[in-house]
Amino acid sequence: MGLLQRAIEAEGIPTIGITLLKEVTQKVKPPRALYLRYPFGHPMGEAFQVDQQRTILLDALKAVETITEPGTIREPGYRWRRHRFRLRP
Repeated sequence: MGLLQRAIEAEGIPTIGITLLKEVTQKVKPPRALYLRYPFGHPMGEAFQVDQQRTILLDALKAVETITEPGTIREPGYRWRRHRFRLRP
């Protein structure tokens, strides 16, 4: 994913990857990444949990704007099935 992100960024389009494998992401060094401690197959959270998925998406989009150091991996700290998500106003 990091190679694809770098190619897209070379054309002037900012990117962010959502990763479940921090160690691999650290080696690949994509421009930006959001690391979630979620099981494989659930990079955006639990099925049918719209508030959770929206929160993760908004966090990723915010990270695109705020991460300035290439290779930064942001960890929002959400825990699988332990964090309560609510729709933000």
